[in-house]
Amino acid sequence: MKGSLLSQLLLPGTAWASYTFSKQCSSLAESLAEELSNTTVRLSEYVSAGTNLSIPPTHPSCESVRSAFDFSFCRVALVAHTGPTSNVSLETWLPLNWTGRFLSVGNGGLGGCIDYSDMSYAVGRGFAAVGTNNGHDGNIGLPFFNNPGVIEDYAYRAIHTGVVLGKQITEALYGKKHTKSYYLGCSTGGRQGFMEAQRFPEDFDGIVAGAPAFDFTGLQASSAWYYNIVGTPGSPTFLTPQLWRVVLQDTLKQCDGLDGHVDGVIEDPDLCQYRPEGLLCNGETTTNCLTGIQADTVRRVYSALYDKHGELVYPRMQPGAESSFILWNGTPFPYAIDWWKYVVYNDPSFDGNMTLDDIEAARNTETYGVDAFEGDLSGVKDRGTKILHYHGLQDNLITSDNSARYYNLVSRTMGLRSDDLDDFYRYFRISGMAHCSGGTGAYNIGNRLSGLAGESAEENVLTAIVQWVEGGEAPEHVLGTAFTDFNKTEIKFRRRHCKYPLRNAYSGSGDPDSAESWSCV
Repeated sequence: MKGSLLSQLLLPGTAWASYTFSKQCSSLAESLAEELSNTTVRLSEYVSAGTNLSIPPTHPSCESVRSAFDFSFCRVALVAHTGPTSNVSLETWLPLNWTGRFLSVGNGGLGGCIDYSDMSYAVGRGFAAVGTNNGHDGNIGLPFFNNPGVIEDYAYRAIHTGVVLGKQITEALYGKKHTKSYYLGCSTGGRQGFMEAQRFPEDFDGIVAGAPAFDFTGLQASSAWYYNIVGTPGSPTFLTPQLWRVVLQDTLKQCDGLDGHVDGVIEDPDLCQYRPEGLLCNGETTTNCLTGIQADTVRRVYSALYDKHGELVYPRMQPGAESSFILWNGTPFPYAIDWWKYVVYNDPSFDGNMTLDDIEAARNTETYGVDAFEGDLSGVKDRGTKILHYHGLQDNLITSDNSARYYNLVSRTMGLRSDDLDDFYRYFRISGMAHCSGGTGAYNIGNRLSGLAGESAEENVLTAIVQWVEGGEAPEHVLGTAFTDFNKTEIKFRRRHCKYPLRNAYSGSGDPDSAESWSCV
C-alpha cells in the first residue's frame, strides 16, 4: 500500500491527472447503476491515447470501431428502457481534456447505428459526446414491425433520451455541469436536429443540421415513387448509368455557366430549368441519346410529386444530382419500402409498387411527429439557441429544394424576414456537395472528420456554431475546400458558400479557383 501511494506521489502532473481520471472512469458504471433509473449500465472503461479500441458492429449495416485514437477518454455504454418492448442503446465518450462542452451526434438512414465517427470527431476536440442507436440495431426497418415503441424512439424519443442521460453522465464524471450544449448531425441526423429544435428547444445552445430528412413522410414517398418513374432495367422508361452520365453532361452544358464560370459545379440549381429534349435520338437509338419516353422520365424525375388532391408531397430533385443513380437504379428504394412494410402497413409482403393511395395511407399513420416539419421555431428563438443549417446542392438522396422549402416555411410561420431569422437561424447551400459529403465541389466544411479542411470558424461549421454561441459572431458564409485527391494533399479550389437566399456568382475576373473571385449576390 505504501509503495503504491509513493508511486502515485511521484507521478508527473499530467500522468497523475490521467491516473485519477482513469480510476474515476472505471468506477463510474457502479455509481451510475445506482443513480440512473430505467437503465442498464453495460460498462465504463478508460481508453488511453494510442490504445486500440475494438467495438464490433451490432448489425452488418452498422460501422465497427477498430482503431486507436490520439486522445484519452472514458467510454460509457448503457441501455435505456423506453417502454415495455423498446429500448435505446447509447454511448457517452468523455475526454480527459474536457473543454466543458457537451455534444450529441445524430444518425443516418433508418437510424439503427451509433455514429462513432462523429463521436470521435467531437471528443477529439474536447467535447463530451453522446450517440445512440436511435432505438434499434441496424439501418433497416424490420424492428419497427408491430412495435410502436420502436417507431416512437426513432421519431424523437431516442435522441432526446440520449441527450438527457449523456448530460447526467457527463456531470457524474466531471463533478460539474457542462457549460454549453451542441448538436451535430446530417440526413436523419439533420431531421433529428430540427426535431430537437421544435420539440425540445432547451436541449441545445447550438445546432448544426445538414441535409435534413424532415418532412420524412414526403421524403419516403418521393424516394419510393422514383421506382414508378424509371421502371425496371430494360423497360422503355429506364435510363442506364451511361445515359444518366450523358444527362449530367447535358445538364452542365445548359446550367453550369449560369454562375459566370464553367467548372462542373452548378452554384444555384434554382436557376436551372433543364430541358432533356436536346438529347432526343435522331432516328436511331444509341447509348448517347434519349427516346421520347426516356426524356419524359428525366422530366418526371426533375418534377415535384403531388398527391391525388393536387397537394405537394415533395419537391423536385435538383438538377446536377445525376452523378449518382441510387434512387433511379430500377429497384425500390429500401428505406422507403421498409417504411411502408413495417410502419404504414405492418405487411412484409408489400412489394414497393406505390400508388397515391399508399401515400395517403402513410400520412394517416401514427408516426409520433417523425416529419419534424413545423415552421414555428419560437422555442429556440426565445431561448437564444442558434441553428446552422446546410445542404449540398448535389445531394442525390434528399433534394436541397426541401431545405429551402422549410426555411421559407419558418419565415412565413413566424412572420420573419431573412434579416430577422439571421439572429438565430441561418441556412447555407453547399454547391457541389452530394449527400452530407463527397461531390465535385468545395464540400469539405468540417461537418465531419472526413470533411475536415481546417479548424477556423470560417471553414469549419462545428467551430462556427461554437463561435456563434459563445462569441456572438454569426457566420456570413461557409468556406468550403475541394482537394485534388482523397488524401487532401493539394487544394483544387475554394468557395464561400452563401447564406440563403443569396447565391454564389463569379466576378468575371480573377482566379476562379480562389474564393476571393466569387461573391454572394
